[in-house]
Amino acid sequence: MAMPTMVFINLPVDDLPRSTAFYEALGWSLNPMFSDANASCIVVSDTIYVMLLTHEFFGSFIPDHAVADARAAIGAQYALSCDSREDVDALVARAVEAGGTPFEPRDLGFMYSRAFQDPDGHYWDPFWMDPAAAEQGPPAE
Repeated sequence: MAMPTMVFINLPVDDLPRSTAFYEALGWSLNPMFSDANASCIVVSDTIYVMLLTHEFFGSFIPDHAVADARAAIGAQYALSCDSREDVDALVARAVEAGGTPFEPRDLGFMYSRAFQDPDGHYWDPFWMDPAAAEQGPPAE
């Protein structure tokens, strides 16, 4: 039987202990088996992991490229589905309490999202989508 596809989001961070504490404050857990002085493996779900990597360690994977500063330019947006609008707001509230920067909510009726940036500037966009819209597409305008 094949393993389910897993997603590993690798993020360069300035201060590994600070970033680890931030992501744990979101309610996600640290997997110590894949964490050390260069990296923290944060478990979001059974199939989603965030690898927090020191800038030097992150850069060692792609040695011919500079490591981007996410506070200066956004190169990616990490969208995560939530079970409800309330869950979206609760996740953002935990992010803000832990030092993240919130953005205004976007409410399209069938979909609700609220973004935040972590202390290193990485842009997260938790969202809730009406199950009918997820199955059939957004309502006609």
